[in-house]
Amino acid sequence: MSNEAPVWNVMLATCPSRTSVAKIANKWTAMIVITLSDGPARFGAIRESVGGISGKVLSGTLRDLERDGVLTRTAYDEMPPRVEYELTSLGRTLREPLTALGIWAEQHIEAVLDARDAYDQRPTDR
Repeated sequence: MSNEAPVWNVMLATCPSRTSVAKIANKWTAMIVITLSDGPARFGAIRESVGGISGKVLSGTLRDLERDGVLTRTAYDEMPPRVEYELTSLGRTLREPLTALGIWAEQHIEAVLDARDAYDQRPTDR
């Protein structure tokens, strides 16, 4: 048996790191991580911050991120019940790249929209 650490390659279909990339590349994940970068937040505050996400999709995404160790869910024994979500140390490693992705999208949206318009105006020979 080898004592060497496994070598992961996201480009291989059998590599488990591929599922992490798929989850992180999900638009909702990026927005949730960016929202939680400022600190813990309750479900309603996250949903308000991430415009357009349904409660069902938010619940599922939060559950997936908790399972992957990206965030923690803390339920407080209060009336009414209170639940907060917070990035873990692993989740905080995503703040910089996902925030950078959001900034890139905002800074380059005009070029993207222009490119889409140009593409859509091309004669259809496909």
